Amino acid sequence: MNLARISAILPIVFGAALISACGGSSSTAGNSSAREGSYSAEIVRTEMGIPHITARDFGSLGYGQGYAFAEDNLCVMMDDFVTIRGERSRYFGPDGTYSIRANGSVADNVSSDFFWKFIADEAAIKRTEAKTIPRFKTLVKGWTVGFNRYMSELKTGQHPGRHLACAEGEWLQPIAVDDMYRRFVRLSVLASSSVFVNEIASAQPPGLNSLPLPIGGSNGFGPLGDLLSPLLDVLSGLGLPVAQIETPLRATPYAPGSAAELAQKQQALAAAPGGFADLQEHERFGSNMYAFGKDGSTTGNPIVYGNPHFPWSGTERLWMSHNTIPGQFDIMGSSLYGVPAVLIGFNKNVAWSHTVSTAYRFTLYELKLNPLNATQYIYDGEIRDLTAVPLTIQVKNADGQITERKRTLYKSHFGPMITVGASGVPVLAWTPALAYSMRDANLENDRLINQFGRWNEATSLDDFIATQAQQLGVPWVNTVASGPGGKVYYGDVTVVPNVPDSLVASCKALPLSLVIDQVAAGLPLLDGSRSSCEWLTDDDAPAPGIFGAKNLPTLTRDDYVANCNDSYWLTNADQPLTGFARIIGDENAERTLRTRLCLLQAERRMDGSDGRPGKGFDIATLQDVALSSQIYSAELARKTVVDSLCTQPGLMGSSGPANGDDVAAACAVLAAWDGSDNLASAGGHIWREFWRLASAAPLGLPIALPVPTPLTDLWSVPFSSSDPVNTPNTLNASALTVQMAFADAIEAVKATGIPFDRPLGEIQHSGVHGDAVLPVFGGSGGAGAFTVISTNPANLTSDGYAVEYGNSYLQTVTWDSQRNPIAAGFITYSQSSDPASPHYKDFTQAYAGKRWQTFPFSSAQIKQQTISRKTLSQ
Repeated sequence: MNLARISAILPIVFGAALISACGGSSSTAGNSSAREGSYSAEIVRTEMGIPHITARDFGSLGYGQGYAFAEDNLCVMMDDFVTIRGERSRYFGPDGTYSIRANGSVADNVSSDFFWKFIADEAAIKRTEAKTIPRFKTLVKGWTVGFNRYMSELKTGQHPGRHLACAEGEWLQPIAVDDMYRRFVRLSVLASSSVFVNEIASAQPPGLNSLPLPIGGSNGFGPLGDLLSPLLDVLSGLGLPVAQIETPLRATPYAPGSAAELAQKQQALAAAPGGFADLQEHERFGSNMYAFGKDGSTTGNPIVYGNPHFPWSGTERLWMSHNTIPGQFDIMGSSLYGVPAVLIGFNKNVAWSHTVSTAYRFTLYELKLNPLNATQYIYDGEIRDLTAVPLTIQVKNADGQITERKRTLYKSHFGPMITVGASGVPVLAWTPALAYSMRDANLENDRLINQFGRWNEATSLDDFIATQAQQLGVPWVNTVASGPGGKVYYGDVTVVPNVPDSLVASCKALPLSLVIDQVAAGLPLLDGSRSSCEWLTDDDAPAPGIFGAKNLPTLTRDDYVANCNDSYWLTNADQPLTGFARIIGDENAERTLRTRLCLLQAERRMDGSDGRPGKGFDIATLQDVALSSQIYSAELARKTVVDSLCTQPGLMGSSGPANGDDVAAACAVLAAWDGSDNLASAGGHIWREFWRLASAAPLGLPIALPVPTPLTDLWSVPFSSSDPVNTPNTLNASALTVQMAFADAIEAVKATGIPFDRPLGEIQHSGVHGDAVLPVFGGSGGAGAFTVISTNPANLTSDGYAVEYGNSYLQTVTWDSQRNPIAAGFITYSQSSDPASPHYKDFTQAYAGKRWQTFPFSSAQIKQQTISRKTLSQ
């Protein structure tokens, strides 16, 4: 479609309605005196559909950006707006589900609606809007007007054939400014509250006799008796009829807190998908990033590499744009859908990227309840009422009729109540004695748009670093950054509950805190009955209850900084960062294979030991390293497999002896395999299936099997904190679990019908582009791939591997001697989610060919790549 030929005239019948929907108060934006509601922007699209939006003020910039974004991704974004308004049941019925792909949460439409009405409520929206810097408020409002304009054009037939997934949908309705701030709340809690949609939306108090209470123990009340006895004293002192409940309490045949029960809860949590077990799982929701300084760069100018691993579908996709107010504002990069600011990008002064941080953004609190009223809790010796929040949603029934459903959810002063169960086991249950509440620091974070908006304006690396510390609005990602001629910087300067180790030690809620810590190490479960267990506040924190920048990890160097989703500890192999609170991350602990390869690639290139010519990085070398698709587990273990397992007679799998001919054929392919997951590589699928099974062991063994450690350990040489990059190592070929994994992997590949020697390019493809068969290179982060993909399902099927996650937006950025950015990269799944768009798969095809695309930043570069031009005004 030639966008220059599309009419830019908004139909009058929709124009008035849209302006009304977005409000019409008067204010000014940036240095413009244009009245509110008056917008003008030019959208130039360059190759791969990258929009370059030029406008006179922030309102008009948002207007052009919202319109261009809607051209590409209208339906996907509207689905999310409907969801976070709590309207899925109204339009799609109660029986569907909604998935947040980035955190693994899956909820039915009814639970989703109640959750979002509860969490993204009017108070959260207005608090965020009130905090937003005025010029960014006009940016947000302009975005809604531009988005709505494109929607109205679609509705009046101006874009035939486009966005068929929603074009005729009743749910395609104009958005309001509140929807944007609700979206910011949604993104802020991506790594916290929204992991627990079901657990919060279903948390209900018990009736007085609905659940048994403990007995036994030193005072007759069981393992929790020591807390119930002083609790009853408090109730008695308040004049409540404690005697009426003592007899039923003592007569109840229930004894929670036993070692067996705690073990059951731990096993159930560890085995359950999503929730606590996945909070620190960065195989999918992760990223890689580097910044190389003058001692790591061959040019003397820094190089910044960004490589988030995000979903290939849904609103956690990234969308690229270049946004300019001449003489005032000029930024290029990518944003999560619905955010009118660049989240990973560059300008003339700085470039930066992010990876998901290991820090927890919330804590759990155990509440001691009034046994006469399970909606009251004891705090510092006094009774407090939980806040009841009555909610109503609309539901579209099978007959098309709209009815209402009601539910009351509850909050303590910490935050929402939560119940957690797994495999039928109540882990955090709401009983007449105890209940659980969550305090979420990012639910209180009203600074996200200010943080990234101010970063988009950064005038230097020092300005960038200072802004991060002052705003402290980054919700859940590490940052690397640099600028022309400067050093390289790393910071996990993010929103983290101010819960130092000393507070955890004095406030942990036993015994369940032990269960939580085993499944989600470092996540505190605190005593909610004492004010002394409230979060602390640092003097340099911009909001109460969080760490200030002085107590968060940072590092500035001249060679390199890196992060590949493990904690801050090994940001640079020569300068470990230590001494920070455990809630932020672990120290002196084993790193993942991907992190180890991440560090080794930097170290080997700088000392020239990686087999490439010379030492140090230039853009071309970094690009080659980034997409090399090397598999580090193969570097460590393939020779052992070929020399030991392949020559072992009578290899046993879980279902019996392996077929000798199949083992010989698979081993011949592995012996010739190049150790990478490039499109032409043959054998990587055998290795991936083997490593997936081997690294999961011994979880598949019967729990009671007394297997000696040497028979189940994956590695013969254990982890050593004195050599964390190179340990553990040496595959333990004598381990029964390793041998069985190898035999089972060969059998699994054979069962798919895919030959052992089939190249990856004929096996692995995009799983989000419908019938288009688009080959995709890359491997599993768990197997030690730096070039990451994640497939659904994880295992090989007869259809191969369908990629639905992984490398998403890639950028390599440096500067020339005049400080002009030199940048290139990809949007791996392409700019548009609309199959009718010319930019639905073009970037994906370029990525498959490793054809790095220049990101045109200068006017000359833009002119050279221009494919369409549109001027909008209103």
